[in-house]
Amino acid sequence: MISHLKGTIVRKSPTELVIDVNGVGYSVNISLSTFETISPATGEVRILTYMHVHEDAIQLYGFATEAERELFRLLISVSGIGPKMAQGILSGLNPAELRDAIAAGNIPTLTSISGVGKKTAERIVLELRNRVGKVDAAEPAAAPTSSQLKARSEAVIALMSLGYTRATAEKTLQQVARESDHGEFTVEEMIKRALHHTAK
Repeated sequence: MISHLKGTIVRKSPTELVIDVNGVGYSVNISLSTFETISPATGEVRILTYMHVHEDAIQLYGFATEAERELFRLLISVSGIGPKMAQGILSGLNPAELRDAIAAGNIPTLTSISGVGKKTAERIVLELRNRVGKVDAAEPAAAPTSSQLKARSEAVIALMSLGYTRATAEKTLQQVARESDHGEFTVEEMIKRALHHTAK
């Protein structure tokens, strides 16, 4: 079992981190929360991991903090929630927000995340309410801004990685753009708003 990786960032996107460890490139699935926390686009990084073994694939999921990894493990222990959905949930809410929503039984907050229906949210609360403890989750660091065109393109790719069709991703991001009031959203903000939009 791979517990963590330490190496050089080769590529970084809102849903994936490629790390070179002694000449071997590891593809690691990450949430938006981890993307926001890992500020540099290049350089050395140490990331906690969870290795998911399926009958036809082995996938690595990465986390900037132990609190997020623990919440990921708790989420995938809930019936009907797999690693990809857990990654989506942690992209819609940071660890502190998720912990608070579960502890308070806040179903509307949980169902505001795309892909999480009322029954799934209720299962999360029922099975995890007494298991979530205090999490040490720092506020995510803001990512550098970029042109809206480049940000929109990256956001579309990220949403497609989370299971959206290109048409749905682009339509949702157009709705998000109309909320910007002529300002610019970062890639992370666009994805987070899109995740909440599609759940409405």
